[in-house]
Amino acid sequence: MNTAELKPAGGLTAEDLGTVHLIGIGGVGMGGLARLLLTRGVPVSGSELREWPALTALRALGGTVHMAHEPANLDGVDTVVYSTAIPQDHVEIVEARRRGLRVLHRSEALAAAMTGRRTIAVAGTHGKTTTTSIMTVILQHAGEDPSFVIGGEISAAGSNGHHGTGPYFVAEADESDKSFLVYRPYVSIVTNIEGDHLNNWGDLDGLKAGFLEFAELAHPDGFVVTCVDDEGVQELLAALRAKGRTVYTYGESEDADLRLTDVVSSVQGVRYQATLDGKPLGEIALALPGRHMGLNSAAAVLTALRLGIPLEKITEALGSFPGVRRRFERKGTVAGVRVYDEYAYHPTSVKAALRTLREVAGSGRLVVVFQPYRVYRTRDLQAELAEGLAIADEVIVMEVFGPGETRGPGEGGVALTAAIDLPAERKAFVPSWEDVPAEVVRRSRPGDVVVTMGAPPISLMGDELLAALAEG
Repeated sequence: MNTAELKPAGGLTAEDLGTVHLIGIGGVGMGGLARLLLTRGVPVSGSELREWPALTALRALGGTVHMAHEPANLDGVDTVVYSTAIPQDHVEIVEARRRGLRVLHRSEALAAAMTGRRTIAVAGTHGKTTTTSIMTVILQHAGEDPSFVIGGEISAAGSNGHHGTGPYFVAEADESDKSFLVYRPYVSIVTNIEGDHLNNWGDLDGLKAGFLEFAELAHPDGFVVTCVDDEGVQELLAALRAKGRTVYTYGESEDADLRLTDVVSSVQGVRYQATLDGKPLGEIALALPGRHMGLNSAAAVLTALRLGIPLEKITEALGSFPGVRRRFERKGTVAGVRVYDEYAYHPTSVKAALRTLREVAGSGRLVVVFQPYRVYRTRDLQAELAEGLAIADEVIVMEVFGPGETRGPGEGGVALTAAIDLPAERKAFVPSWEDVPAEVVRRSRPGDVVVTMGAPPISLMGDELLAALAEG
């Protein structure tokens, strides 16, 4: 995809799109957009090649799902939507252009749905999904009924997209393909900036410039929220302030607008004392463990306070926040073994997640099943990934999930496994999906924590592991 061709909505609304067809409708991002459109009353169809869990709910909402990619799927369609993962020579894109249909990237269709709303766009290398979810739940508890599209499902709601009646639209803004530059937010949140997706940005300076451009898209009457503790945002913070932009900060640093102190993380969750502009707010608690989760919550808390949401509604929302699927998600316990699923695939998030899971494991061991995500990232960040995985007691590495990519000599799961600083008997490269459950059963024992971690397909592994553990 040529990201330079992406454009803002230009006044288009979701209704202007007519009947919308989404290529790859079962994916998390496309599924969230489909939910939003369907709950808004926009006719939606889509195509898929496998029966993803989200499809049943989309059908129940009135969506039409074709289990094949073919030209006939576009009959009666006005707009075709694709994601960055879909090549431009895809049969349905080619057919859509031949028919003269409107063809939009997912971000462009999402931007159309944002028209007329006060958008809160959440970007950052880590923490986007959790922060977006917490922000959404806070607004819901405040009675604002926001529209939202999130890159993960809020656990209790089982939803990652919804059309609300309120003035706010909360969206996860993806920097990986530069599509977050299409949005025109009222509030821009930048959780942190760290080297990732450099295949699209060239280098870290290019990535930082992109985040600055995103932050500057915030409405003049709106504001930017960012973490003052993060080294990567310092240039962005200085540049925005030099231009007179309104920026609010959170973190443990003394100069944070929303300052966190006495941060305590345990199996029960994370809690901290908060002060805003030097005035005590009291304790903020989230029923998810990890200092990084505390910072994610602080981004949403600060944003909500600056929007005028009452503190009691904020703390009430955080107290009831159920978590996000694939973010520290407990799948079940069998034979004394606790099984979790976690989306982390970047070294920083891998380390944060595994340190938290080690707390959860207590006297038990931590067993990780890791599926690397993207060949270029696994190659370029191999040393850092290996360092993070070495936090675990036992590591099973699968082959890299990299649709459309080619692994070069010495790249991939074998090389990553070799780089992990653990004894040979405590790590294994298991490329075949079917062989992983037996390997987990062999390595785990009562009291252990097993976590599936990494690329999207691994989320389907948890149930298979529980079944294999039950069989013994």
